[in-house]
Amino acid sequence: MKTGFFVDEKCFWHSGGNYALTAPVGGLVQPLAAGGLPENPETKRRLYNLMKVTGLADELAVQSAAPATRDALLKVHPARYLDAFKEKSDTGGGELGLRTPFGSGGYEIAALSTGLVKAAVQAVAAGTLKNAYALSRPPGHHCLPEWSNGFCLLANIAVAIEAVQPLRVAVVDWDVHHGNGTEAIFYDRNDVLTISLHQEKNYPLDTGGVEATGEGAGKGFNMNIPLPPGAGHESYLYAFERLVLPRLQVFRPDLIVVACGFDASGVDPLSRMLCSAETFRLMTRQLMQVADTLCDGRIVMAHEGGYSEVHVPFCGHAVLQEMSGSAIDAGDALGARISGQQPSEIMQGVFRGIIDQYAKGFEL
Repeated sequence: MKTGFFVDEKCFWHSGGNYALTAPVGGLVQPLAAGGLPENPETKRRLYNLMKVTGLADELAVQSAAPATRDALLKVHPARYLDAFKEKSDTGGGELGLRTPFGSGGYEIAALSTGLVKAAVQAVAAGTLKNAYALSRPPGHHCLPEWSNGFCLLANIAVAIEAVQPLRVAVVDWDVHHGNGTEAIFYDRNDVLTISLHQEKNYPLDTGGVEATGEGAGKGFNMNIPLPPGAGHESYLYAFERLVLPRLQVFRPDLIVVACGFDASGVDPLSRMLCSAETFRLMTRQLMQVADTLCDGRIVMAHEGGYSEVHVPFCGHAVLQEMSGSAIDAGDALGARISGQQPSEIMQGVFRGIIDQYAKGFEL
């Protein structure tokens, strides 16, 4: 079986509003020449372009998917939210929540993005694909049932998980920003494990603390791993070794879904972390190994953030090379630079100490 790659050109046509970085243009905030939010189509389009140029795309089962239906979306989002979104979409676009602008037809594009993730999850769950990557846009891990935020308009992963119930699903979110939407949706459930590895107090500012472990039946089924700014390759791999992989072993999922953001990159404009393409490759390798042991290798990547147009393609290519077992290696054009910027051994010890404290608290 092949690795599936779910992509659709229409997702690249999602349009943002009049922003400069994340600040609305106006007053003393000048418009950018390129315009718009950091969440733009080029990071995703350039990843797919790189895959086609290297030949990696030819080794994958490349396909599109149908948009998520209203019934599928209603499993997570209430009708009033979907109706408000659709009405604005049909009348030229606008904004619903915080920094989530969209243009005319934005509802249909967001439903298509959700549909790519949903189809990837269903195909892997059914055993028709070995594993899969959904190049979804707009992203989804910040979106709450009734409030869009952080560039996310629909909760892509949550909708996909509901489509394969009653499977036990683990979500591993390595996007540099806390996966607050996914956490909130499953916070009181014990059939979905949510793990978020993120830069502490980046976005949102008021969620993602280590003390938030779930409530009710979901107590103990949410794990936040907030890392200090400046953490890099070794810290991420150590957090996997001490926290992520042991928790997955305890939960024993039927399927693993990764909220795959590349904004922990050492050159991302919206973070202060120091990951390279090799970091993402090795985290993928470790998750694939645990998936082989626990759930017959069933793992799906859903694209989330990542705002360096130069670096995201190399990070994504490394992940997909690892998933597919391909010999085609694109390297990392910025790998040497990021490697040279890694924290000193003293700082590595500080970061390891923080992770060890978390492990003690989680009794791992």
